[in-house]
Amino acid sequence: MRSRKDHIDLQRLPSHIAIIMDGNGRWAKEKGQDRLYGHFHGVESVRNIVEGCAELGVGYLTLYAFSTENWDRPQQEVTGLMELLVETIRKETETLNRNNIKLHVIGDMNMLPEYARQALRESLEITSRNTGLNLIMALSYSSRWELVQAVKHIAEDVKAGKIDPASITQDTLSGYLSTGNFPDPELMIRTSGEYRISNFLLYQLAYAELYFTNVRWPDFRKENLYEAIIDFQKRERRFGKTGDQLQQETVVNQ
Repeated sequence: MRSRKDHIDLQRLPSHIAIIMDGNGRWAKEKGQDRLYGHFHGVESVRNIVEGCAELGVGYLTLYAFSTENWDRPQQEVTGLMELLVETIRKETETLNRNNIKLHVIGDMNMLPEYARQALRESLEITSRNTGLNLIMALSYSSRWELVQAVKHIAEDVKAGKIDPASITQDTLSGYLSTGNFPDPELMIRTSGEYRISNFLLYQLAYAELYFTNVRWPDFRKENLYEAIIDFQKRERRFGKTGDQLQQETVVNQ
């Protein structure tokens, strides 16, 4: 049976894919297991999707791994997630490095336990010179937190005379966000049938194509990724313009 990958136009890949990895807990509950069982099996999906994006040649992949709101979950689950994070990072760093994948982390790292911060620092350093897929892990992250931090830093620089308030533009704000060095996502995928953005990259997703699937994250694999990309490539990205304008621009640029 042919893979959906054969139907992807490799010249029109989204440069940046963002994924809300949802449904680990429900997947586990459906199998009569605790929530950590679902998170454990979700790691295999992460491995599979990272590999799929690297194989296709996607430049950036952001995974929403742990939100600031997730700290309010039961302590046992939070502790288990932190331990799973560290175990996975240490186990996968060699593979990331071997496949030329560069790891990045966005979010409030200060909220993570020291042993988790140390594991992340080591992996960030080891993969820092890689030039392939940029894998961005959103950990202890929320978009509203990020925007507040950006505003604070802009205000500090205005106060210090580094920025003229009249000169502040959208690009200025973008540069102060955690993702300032990355292009905005063109495709956002959310698994498990929920239709929310959940405080994830609110500013950056302004013109992203949104794709929702009922597949639980532990069951999400490359073929599901390919299906999302094919759907993305069928859409007309107008950025506020009309379809006729886009056609005229295409003719002019040919």
